[in-house]
Amino acid sequence: MPKQYVVCGRPVPRLGTRRISLLLVCLALFAVFSLLFTLPGAIPASPSLRAAGNRFSIPKSFKSPWMSKLNPFKQPSHPPRLQKSDTDGDSVWYAAVDWLLMPFSSSITLDENRALLPVLKDRTPIYCYYDNTEDKDRSSKDAESDLLLVWRRAWWAQGFRPVILSPAEATNNPLYEELQKLEGVTPELKTDLMRWLAWENMGDGVLAHHLLFPMGPHDDPLLAYLRRGEFPQLTRFKGLDEALFVGSRADVTAAIKAVMDSPDIKKAEGIVAAMESTKKENPFTVDDTPKSLAYYSARQIEKLYAKVGEAITASHAAGLKSLTQLISAHLHLTWQSLFTDGIAVVKPLPHHTTHLITPAYELGQRLAHCPESPLPNTCPPNRPNCRLCDDSKPMKLTTPSSYSDASALYTIGTVPHPYTSSTLNYLKTQLTIPWIRRDSPRDAWITSLTSSLFADSISTTSRLIRFKEAVASDEDSTTEAKGKGKGTKGGAYRSLWLPAEQPIPEDLDWHFGFALPDRATYATDTTDTTTTAGSNIPLHSSKDGPHPTKEDLALEPALFARAQSVVLSSSDGSTSRITLKTPKANANTKASREDLALRDAVEAWNLADTEAWRFARAYLARKSVERKKWEEEEARYAGGVGAEKAQGARGGKGDDEKQGKEGAKGKGGKGKKVWDRWLDRD
Repeated sequence: MPKQYVVCGRPVPRLGTRRISLLLVCLALFAVFSLLFTLPGAIPASPSLRAAGNRFSIPKSFKSPWMSKLNPFKQPSHPPRLQKSDTDGDSVWYAAVDWLLMPFSSSITLDENRALLPVLKDRTPIYCYYDNTEDKDRSSKDAESDLLLVWRRAWWAQGFRPVILSPAEATNNPLYEELQKLEGVTPELKTDLMRWLAWENMGDGVLAHHLLFPMGPHDDPLLAYLRRGEFPQLTRFKGLDEALFVGSRADVTAAIKAVMDSPDIKKAEGIVAAMESTKKENPFTVDDTPKSLAYYSARQIEKLYAKVGEAITASHAAGLKSLTQLISAHLHLTWQSLFTDGIAVVKPLPHHTTHLITPAYELGQRLAHCPESPLPNTCPPNRPNCRLCDDSKPMKLTTPSSYSDASALYTIGTVPHPYTSSTLNYLKTQLTIPWIRRDSPRDAWITSLTSSLFADSISTTSRLIRFKEAVASDEDSTTEAKGKGKGTKGGAYRSLWLPAEQPIPEDLDWHFGFALPDRATYATDTTDTTTTAGSNIPLHSSKDGPHPTKEDLALEPALFARAQSVVLSSSDGSTSRITLKTPKANANTKASREDLALRDAVEAWNLADTEAWRFARAYLARKSVERKKWEEEEARYAGGVGAEKAQGARGGKGDDEKQGKEGAKGKGGKGKKVWDRWLDRD
């Protein structure tokens, strides 16, 4: 019989084999953590060990950010300080340079609902001079405003900050007084000097003509150079006349003073001509003709687009409207030529997500559709041998089940909340906790999305990082996973990711840089899908599984509407998690507390899918907030030219729109219109 030990008159309970094993395991773990986090930093290395290079160090695997998060002895810290303009409805975000360091945002933000986004880069300003004091009729003002809106939208989509300058900036320049004292100056040179004075008043940047448009890939060397905003020399470009200048403020000031001091100033018709007529060294560096910029000068219009030129001569307002439509069509045509592999509307978990991706599919059809143009068989001035758009042979439009990072393929993705994907994937009207834990797979959506990039054994953390690169990366990003290759450059400009539960944004024209065509209803790739002509049902390829039956397709709208009401509901059950309007089907639908508890359970069970949904939603919301803030700032200047059109494009009304329209009326003036002088300079 074993001996019974007694301590202070009380028998000591015997430890069984299981208890002893558990105790030993706990002691071993405690010893390992103590060695890793305390011993290496507590024992200093001796001088001899330092000299020999034999310092004890922690393995690199233990220095990763993940290990610091697992440190049980780490002191708790406050969450990062909130930033300005970091909220749009229920979408909240935090910007940091290490946004790809951790796959889950909460590891940095310490907030489950706050997405970690890349730092918003400063946009290089690009200036355009517009004289809003000229006396013009209302139709001409509206036509010019439309053209300036197209100019703003095109440069904004390329990552610039377009700014319309006016005589107000020129008169604010100290050199304006000297300009007023000059006598015998030609009207053309005076207009050019006013333009340069307005530019010099703003500082460094890019000065462009209102008829100069970016028509090339986003990673074009010249566009990338202009976006950096570092201009060591005053530069102009061959073939563009005076349509584009870049330089520092000091160089611009020196050029203006040199022209004003020129003895031949009375004969010159422009700053470039005045500088070249002087005996001093030419301050301009002349670069080669850029291939990514299209300049619709009077010479080009007369040579390539005679019909538009005749329309401008016959009616100024009607001709400008025709030119605006032509330029917008060429911008769209250029975009289509960049993606020769077509458009992919990704459809992960394809069997029951047909209704889910229908809005994205319709958007893809509009992008593949040929734009309306007064001269449909013409190319941009910088791309004379372009591939013309033909609706009988439109862009290839497919619905693959996984994402491909091909550079010549544009991707439109619909990112569902895991509650939505779980409801549709299994056609379940009501989820339960036992089903979530026992039968539903974890992170099924992002696993299906990245199935062509990663092997089945790869964890969702690598998949999540690759997804974030596809959504927001604009630089070279490398993510290696068992020889699967590297991430490609500029994923943010080769794809668009839309939250499934929110309506399609109304300002996508600013994302693409051109006005989208009206809704198109035709199938574009009958080889990869089973859609027929005139059908808008985005069925997937048969290689991705069987197609849904008519009965299953009929169930999807009601299931999606219910899931949408649950996802968009706040904690009190009201539908207020977004600022955009929800569909009418959800207007009178309220989620119960049980539904909200199930939604939270699904989020906890599908951490990667939830992170992907929050990230895509926050990234899209921040883009909209950035643009609206810029619009509000620019609406106060240059008479609000173009601002009232931008307000109307997104459905904005009220005081801002009224103020913009009233400001566009100008103050009146005499002489030939500046707009006409620019067109006649060639």
